[in-house]
Amino acid sequence: MKILVMASTIDLKNKLGCTPAWWQLLKALYETGNEITVIPYLGIPVESLWWKTYDNPCARESIIYNSFLESRKRGGKSPGQKTLVTPIANQIIKHYIKPKWERHLLRILEKEAGFDLVFLMSIPLNHINGIPSRIRKEFGIPVVYYDGDMPTILPKYTVSRGFKFNYYEGADPSEYDAFFTNSKGVIPDLQEMGAKNVHALYYGIDPDLVTPIEIKKDIDISFFGYGSDFREEWMEKMITIPSREMPDVSFSVAGGNFAMDLGKAKMIGDLSYSQWRQFCCRSKINLNITRWSHTNIYASSTSRPFELAAFGSCIVSQPYNGIEEWFDIGKDLFVINSAEQAIETYRRLLANKEEREKAGRNARARVLKEHTFKHRAVDLINVIQSLKGKNQ
Repeated sequence: MKILVMASTIDLKNKLGCTPAWWQLLKALYETGNEITVIPYLGIPVESLWWKTYDNPCARESIIYNSFLESRKRGGKSPGQKTLVTPIANQIIKHYIKPKWERHLLRILEKEAGFDLVFLMSIPLNHINGIPSRIRKEFGIPVVYYDGDMPTILPKYTVSRGFKFNYYEGADPSEYDAFFTNSKGVIPDLQEMGAKNVHALYYGIDPDLVTPIEIKKDIDISFFGYGSDFREEWMEKMITIPSREMPDVSFSVAGGNFAMDLGKAKMIGDLSYSQWRQFCCRSKINLNITRWSHTNIYASSTSRPFELAAFGSCIVSQPYNGIEEWFDIGKDLFVINSAEQAIETYRRLLANKEEREKAGRNARARVLKEHTFKHRAVDLINVIQSLKGKNQ
């Protein structure tokens, strides 16, 4: 299948959280026999061994706009907060950005025959209203959408989560032949908004990339993440309180933007991808602490549990609604329900190397069997194949 992909970005320097997953999914699509062409919505194209690219027709504009949104976010302005610039920006998007993208996509489809699918990945829906319908009308090609930011990108969560802007405001999800989401629990919300043929497409791992390494385990308990917002409760129960109650145990926290007291945990700072792998593999216990929207809305996947499992980590997680969709609790990982239970679980696991290693082996075997991005690529293509001929 020949696929034209429009991705939020493919440049890791832009620091969008989904980008590493996009690389792995696109690589998996290539490795399962598909021909991939990618255009980034933000920033410049990045070539790889697995896809070719076309230029972003609005590369400079996207970088300027992203910088503007970043400055608003740093200034504490929520996505729903209108300013004097808002109507001007909306008019520029409607009358300049959207037409420029529309012309660019149509030229590519005219120039290069044989595309079977246009696949959009976390593009601002309300910036491209009407383009999917025109592509379908003129070329008979299905257009599908994948949102990897669910549930926090939904209008009901966007402001509290702090996203740069709400790209569902004024959008028309019904334009797409299929709609994929990383969260099974939001499918009814999307259907209510008009999306059709909605499917859960969870995160996963590339087993060639996310592999364990043999290294001395000199950290007892570790956590890596960006920001404490909306996970303060479980960071306190799983890090702050236990680190004070267990002075003989080493707690290490990597990442940044933690606006809370983390007790006696050692702060490591930000890590590169390769350093993060070492950090996880150095740890006897790795914590999965996720923001409340993901843990409360059923089966809202994030990358972290799959990545930790692929490293063969012994994982201890906060309560996570739907985690049993991916792992067996008590076999592949452990779930605690209080600070007291966290301390008890940490003590037991730290005293039992065999139990830790067995759980890590189980978790890794589970992701290799069921949760690689090749599994996700096959699921995606199976849905697309079911659309074949509907738009002819």
